[in-house]
Amino acid sequence: MQSPRFIVGIDLGTTHTAVAFADISQGAAAARPLIFEIEQLVAPGEVAKKPLLPSFRYHPTEGELVAEDLLLPWPKPALPGELDQLVVGEWARELGSRVEGRQVSSAKSWLSHTQVDQSAAILPWAAAEGVARVSPVLASASYLSHVRQAWNHEYPADRLEQQEVVITVPASFDEGARALTVEAATLAGLPDVLLVEEPQAACYDWHAQNQQQAVALLDKVRLLLVCDVGGGTTDLSLIKVAVKDGALTLNRVGVGDHLMLGGDNIDLALAHTAEQRITRGGKKLRAASLSQLIQQTRKAKERLLQQNAPDSAAVTVLGAGASLIGGAKSCELSRDEVRAIALDGFFPIEAFSARPQQRRNAVVEFGLPYAADAAISKHIAEFLGRHGAACRDALGLSDVNAAAVPDAVLFNGGVFNSEAISTRLLETLNLWRGEAVQQLYNSQPDLAVACGAVAYGLARRGAALRIGGGSARSYFMRLDDAQSGAAESPQGVCLLPRGAEEGQEIVLSERRFALRLGQPVRFHLLSSSADTAFKAGELVGLTDDSFVDLPPLMAALEHDKAAGKQAVDEVEVELVTRLTEVGTLKIECVALADSRQRWNVEFQIRRDLARQRAGKSALAELPAGFEAARALIEGVFGQSNKEFDPKAVKTLRNDLDKLLGKRDSWSTPLLRALFDSVLEGQAKRRRSEAHERVWFNLAGYGLRPGFGYPLDDWRIQQAWQLYDQGLQFDKGNPAWSNWWVFWRRAAGGLDQQQQQQLFDDMARYLDPAVLRNRKLLAELQTRSYDDMVQLVAGLERLPVDTKIQIGNWLLKRLEKKGEPGTSWWALGRIGARVLFHRSAHNVIPAEVATTWLQRLLKEDWKKNQQIAFAAVMLARMSGDRSRELEPDDRQRVIAKLQEAKAPALWIELVAEARELNDAETQLIFGEKLPSGLKLID
Repeated sequence: MQSPRFIVGIDLGTTHTAVAFADISQGAAAARPLIFEIEQLVAPGEVAKKPLLPSFRYHPTEGELVAEDLLLPWPKPALPGELDQLVVGEWARELGSRVEGRQVSSAKSWLSHTQVDQSAAILPWAAAEGVARVSPVLASASYLSHVRQAWNHEYPADRLEQQEVVITVPASFDEGARALTVEAATLAGLPDVLLVEEPQAACYDWHAQNQQQAVALLDKVRLLLVCDVGGGTTDLSLIKVAVKDGALTLNRVGVGDHLMLGGDNIDLALAHTAEQRITRGGKKLRAASLSQLIQQTRKAKERLLQQNAPDSAAVTVLGAGASLIGGAKSCELSRDEVRAIALDGFFPIEAFSARPQQRRNAVVEFGLPYAADAAISKHIAEFLGRHGAACRDALGLSDVNAAAVPDAVLFNGGVFNSEAISTRLLETLNLWRGEAVQQLYNSQPDLAVACGAVAYGLARRGAALRIGGGSARSYFMRLDDAQSGAAESPQGVCLLPRGAEEGQEIVLSERRFALRLGQPVRFHLLSSSADTAFKAGELVGLTDDSFVDLPPLMAALEHDKAAGKQAVDEVEVELVTRLTEVGTLKIECVALADSRQRWNVEFQIRRDLARQRAGKSALAELPAGFEAARALIEGVFGQSNKEFDPKAVKTLRNDLDKLLGKRDSWSTPLLRALFDSVLEGQAKRRRSEAHERVWFNLAGYGLRPGFGYPLDDWRIQQAWQLYDQGLQFDKGNPAWSNWWVFWRRAAGGLDQQQQQQLFDDMARYLDPAVLRNRKLLAELQTRSYDDMVQLVAGLERLPVDTKIQIGNWLLKRLEKKGEPGTSWWALGRIGARVLFHRSAHNVIPAEVATTWLQRLLKEDWKKNQQIAFAAVMLARMSGDRSRELEPDDRQRVIAKLQEAKAPALWIELVAEARELNDAETQLIFGEKLPSGLKLID
């Protein structure tokens, strides 16, 4: 690759994408950041250059736009999975404000949303029927691809992929979100990028703008708070300032945790106010209509918060279809009420001791879990309190009870385009500090981050001041109980201390580890942004709330091929870690006997990050009887055919209960250890019909619910190989029952293709047409239909259309006598508003659930509480408008539940959005989960 001529900074924002660049062909010292204006569609067939590319996509319906409307000065890029027609940027934002359900927004927020599959086609959320969807990764890639095409059109001799590209991310982005950002860049044709944190970029820009007078301006400043409030996030950083002998040094000493709270939330709050007026307190708008209304309230907010604003602004939500004009509804928002909502609701003047309200659930809207407390000022107070030691050190305060408030602040982000908001927050900081906090002036809050990314690139080349501080977090590897020794609380070893510089190798020379080769191993990692000082290799108790679980590192590390027959299964190693250029942790295992032998383990971009994060493993010590239990399993499934006792299989389950206690008390580590032992004997499961039944029963029980514990993905891969092999003894219900139950228990770990295959193989038995086919009906008598129905209800990754088909089949079959009550339960699971295993984008539409509910309301719930349960699942409150049934329908369900004297929990689930505890989960879903696993709710 040729040497880059430009450093290019890209602020991939929630609301806008901005690009800056600097020409370094004549030397980095003389280069200055400039704004790259991005060509984009602003009207049908009309292209214009704008300093900001709105981070919006619009997915037109077929025939809505002609090809000439969409012409850009460059050919359509080939992104894998991209739509044939779409609009990106200014015109996409405008179209989305006028047509409901076809706009993709806030893709960046979805990259950091841990309870969805960010690579699944889920956007636009709450899309209109028939609207094509794309993944958050692809949506983000499309903005970067547009920037790349616009740049290459302007600079064909200096293509963007050949330049030094720096993309900005929130300081609070974890390893998963950073990796997904890099994946999006690669998808867009930018395979080699750097990442820089947005608050740091804002500080870099301020210094570049004030380079000559920076020392004078910061002469009395000791601690700078960078407060970056964008469209989707509030991002906080602390930077220690020092001036010695006329030389300025800046070191980042603290970053905030992820806070999904920003300008979008103000727009949403205003939209709720407008909705009340438009609907006059009646039926709420559909999610797609509310999305359209939010675009209107955003415009109104920007007008009414500016200086010399009008007294009011109108917002309008249009009708749909033939009623497009006649169905339009409007209301007025006044300047005073908009300011009251924005200032008092989001930036209230609070005491320094105030903290955000801790609620059970975040505020879910359009599928995104926003912060439960909207008061940004309270979150800032909590952040400063958490980093009190670093603040006091920077400010030179010895009193540990003193309110350590920074003496300077730099505001950044589109929210601070409003002088009223920046003035209000500055007043609050002044109150906390007891004296004036110096505000560093930011002339371009929408563009500063992109320019700062360029300044960061220049600093890396030695042409500008570089902010120190290194890693914003400390990283730890959790030790299992055997490694922790006598310690009562879980322990971890510090892999990389906070402050470690990028690229700096950290050798844990005082620690030795035994590395298993040729089989899967896992590294259970955590991070902490607390300002506690740790040393590499130090053993640390992990009981503090500041420790955050990271997606486990999992890999099967191979033998050194050069070692040939001398290869060993276990190698003694030491760990070497470093912080990469994209801000993630890299771990190498180095053989003590030969330092040339290195095994590299990096964070993998997992398609199921949400499931791995959701399952926090309780690494309890295996009970004393485990070795004896493993010997029993070995005796049944591991001995040679001549040596095994054919009677032992009949008592195996009872024998295990005697050794290990009642099975419903078995911990997750024990269950997985038992599964691994049973898996080793899979070849011997075909010794007899009893062996096969017991094998599937034990294996399924040990693997449930198929995810949530390190290496479960590997276990599922091994288990799936058995599916094509099928049953050896396939005559009669007991064999088939254990077969279906095994797959039901493992279903949460199966991908969509695997679940689809299960459904395809069961479909002919579930279809009501089977009742007219004597041959299939005879087969069904031995196939354990009841267990089949329970399994299909748990295949939550099936396409929504398939789920609707299954539900309609069940309703048809329930018209006939003899259909088991389990079918009602299954109907509720299939139509549930809140899913057991997977992302909310797999939920069937509320309209379909309402149709099914009407049938259930005609039944007698007193005689059959399975029907009542199904109604609860169909009507349950999720907190997400796109999934909710109408309030009147939910009230009818509540009234009938009360009449049927249903459990209070069921009524509560329909009345309010709330999470389930372990006991409630067992009550609702029928089987207790292993201890240590928490479901996504």
